[in-house]
Amino acid sequence: MEGTQAAWFVYLVRCRDGSLYCGIAKDLARRVAEHNSADKGAKYTRGRQPVQLVYAEAAASRAQATQREGTIKRMGRAGKTALIKTAVGT
Repeated sequence: MEGTQAAWFVYLVRCRDGSLYCGIAKDLARRVAEHNSADKGAKYTRGRQPVQLVYAEAAASRAQATQREGTIKRMGRAGKTALIKTAVGT
């Protein structure tokens, strides 16, 4: 995606209980703030606040973001943890 700005992002947040939630968004900061709000986050994250952004990747379109989200959601915990580690370079 050289020379273009990503329109969508696929992200993982870590919930207070250690679980991971995957989603897509155009504005990551806004969406993470919504996950940490009392009424705008996903039903899954509302009872598991606060959440922390641990992984994000750019996608050129909503369709690509949705497809990648599905792939990540099908990964086991080990696969998601490995993905997070590659993002932080550890």
